[in-house]
Amino acid sequence: MGKKSRQRQRSEDPGPAADGPGARQPCPCGSGRRYKACHGSKDSSSPYVARPFEGLSAEADLVALREFVPAATAPVELAPAVENPEGRSVQLCSLLPGATPAMVRQDGSIWLGLQVQHGYGDPSRDLGAVLEEALQADPGSLVGLSAPPGDGARLQDLLADAPITVTVHEGFDYWVADVDDADGSMASALEAANEAAAPTVRLTTVPAAYWTSMGDREYLRWVLPHSEDRVLDALARLRVLGDVSLVEGDRLIGMFRTHGLVVPVWDLPVGTGAEALEEPLDAFSARFEEALGREDALTGEERASRAGLASRQLTIR
Repeated sequence: MGKKSRQRQRSEDPGPAADGPGARQPCPCGSGRRYKACHGSKDSSSPYVARPFEGLSAEADLVALREFVPAATAPVELAPAVENPEGRSVQLCSLLPGATPAMVRQDGSIWLGLQVQHGYGDPSRDLGAVLEEALQADPGSLVGLSAPPGDGARLQDLLADAPITVTVHEGFDYWVADVDDADGSMASALEAANEAAAPTVRLTTVPAAYWTSMGDREYLRWVLPHSEDRVLDALARLRVLGDVSLVEGDRLIGMFRTHGLVVPVWDLPVGTGAEALEEPLDAFSARFEEALGREDALTGEERASRAGLASRQLTIR
């Protein structure tokens, strides 16, 4: 499924239940401590949230930009009640230089980074705390978190709830598009970052689907905004029918779960490209939605298919 732009703990054990992990299970934050002694303790100021972006129309794309899209941006609107005395614009960025949580540009605009080094149990609260500080910071400031933010506004409280327009970039040149690099000091750093960024394209026919090329392999990753149980049931039904293929020669190789959502992954024949997936994925989406809406019990063959799919899940935390 490819290397991520930042290191994360990964495991093949079942992910947390909808209401959070058990008290004696490892804490999903990756600390190595049991949940009851970490984010599940009574004294924890940042309890673990299994699906932090739930309720936002852009939830699936937020997960994609945070977890596997190397270079992308998306402007967002603040909720009407949010104080913004300077009238600053806000742009989400998959990754900022040095994994900085936020930058206040010289023109006062705010760039909010989704791929960061810290993790205090609720990414939505972490991002909310950084955004609130950035709204008050001086132009040219870098904003971050050095301790759990405690109670306060989350992205759901601060952003207008609307779909976002994601622009996927070939590299990170947008970091310095309006910066004078007369001495070339930034050029080498950008070159290294750009070399590490796998070519990625966001498809247009369905939300939050991303084609990528990694070395001599191509993949499609599609973030689905439905519960894991419903996704597994629907895919199991389609798999029994032999109906999970998008293009000739592809394979549904598994899926990963992250931030409460499931992301199926297809291994594609070399040379497929993103454009060739648009119509097939649109058609598959219609079949998937029909299977998703079924309420009859799974057959024995479908249950076996479901178990096979579940065994090939990877949890990213």
